[in-house]
Amino acid sequence: MNRPDVSIILVSYNTAELIQRCLTELYASLTPEVTAEVVVVDNASGDGSADAVAANFPQVRLLRLTENVGFGRGINRGAMASSGRYLLFLNPDTVPVGDPVTQLVTFADGHPGHGLYTGRTLHPDGTDDNYSCWGMPSLWSTFGFASGLTTAFRGRAWADPEALPDYDRRSVREVPALSGCMLLVDRDLFGRLGGFDPQFFLYSEDIDLSTRARALGARPLVTPDAKVIHVGGASSSSEGQRIRILRGKTTYLRRHWSPTRAKLGVAMLVTGVGIRAVGKTVLGRDRSRGVDWVGVWRARGDWAAGYPPFDEARPTTELPSTVTPG
Repeated sequence: MNRPDVSIILVSYNTAELIQRCLTELYASLTPEVTAEVVVVDNASGDGSADAVAANFPQVRLLRLTENVGFGRGINRGAMASSGRYLLFLNPDTVPVGDPVTQLVTFADGHPGHGLYTGRTLHPDGTDDNYSCWGMPSLWSTFGFASGLTTAFRGRAWADPEALPDYDRRSVREVPALSGCMLLVDRDLFGRLGGFDPQFFLYSEDIDLSTRARALGARPLVTPDAKVIHVGGASSSSEGQRIRILRGKTTYLRRHWSPTRAKLGVAMLVTGVGIRAVGKTVLGRDRSRGVDWVGVWRARGDWAAGYPPFDEARPTTELPSTVTPG
C-alpha cells in the first residue's frame, strides 16, 4: 500500500454529534491533489461516539481505547497506526472552511524544513479566535496572569504576550508555538521527538511539542489559507477546563524551567488564581467568563503539582510494516 500524503488524526471523548459533523465536512473538503487517511482515536467515550463513527464512516480507521488517555497520548496511538508523510491533528469540534487539508499540505511542501504548520481557527462568524498559535511562557507572561494585567489589559501584547494579540492571523508568519487544535507536523520530526510527551494528559502538550521541536531546528509557521471553525471546550466544563489548563502549565514549567524559576512560576499561577477568587467572593467582581475561580483555588493542591511522570511506547520514525514508502 502506497503511503498517503497525510494522516488526519482526531481524538474523541464524548463528542458524538460534533465528530460526526466534523468528519462529514472533512471528507467533503478533501481534494484529489492530496491523498489522505483518517484515524479516529476514541478515548472510551460513553455517549456512543465510537459506534456512530464505525456505522457512518466505515472508511475511517477507528481505534477504540478502553480508558481515557488524554489528547497527546491519544494522538500518539493514532500516529503509530498511520502512515502519511505528514500528520494532521484536528480537534473533533472543528469544521473545515474550504479545503484546509490541501492548503496545509501544499503550504508545507512549499515551505520545507519548518516542521510544524497551522492555519486560522475561527469563531462561527468567521473572525479569528486567536487559538491557533501562541507565544512561549515566560516569567513576565506568568506575572501578567498573577497580577491581573492579562485581564485588565486584555488584547495588549505587553500584558499578555503568550496570546500574540498583535499578530494578524491573516498573514504568513513564524511563531513560537502552535496549538494542537489544527496542527500539521512532518512525520519524521514527530518520530524524532517521540511524539507528544505522555506526561501531559491535556493542555500544554502542544507548547511542549513546539518547544522540543524548535530545539531540533523547527520553525513553526502559520498560513492564513487553511481555516477551520472551532467550537472550543466541547469536552470540558469551565472549572474542570481551567484546572486542566493550569495543571498543564505547571507541568510545562517544571519540565522546561530550572527548579527555582519553575517554583516561582507556579507560585505566580497560584497567586493569580487567588486574586481572581478574592475578587469574585469579597469584592464582587467577576470578569471570569464563567470560570469558578473559587473552585479552582480550592483545587490548587492538585493542579499546582502538575501531572505525575508517565511513560509508555511512543512514536518513532519507523512506518507500519504494511506500508510501502512512496
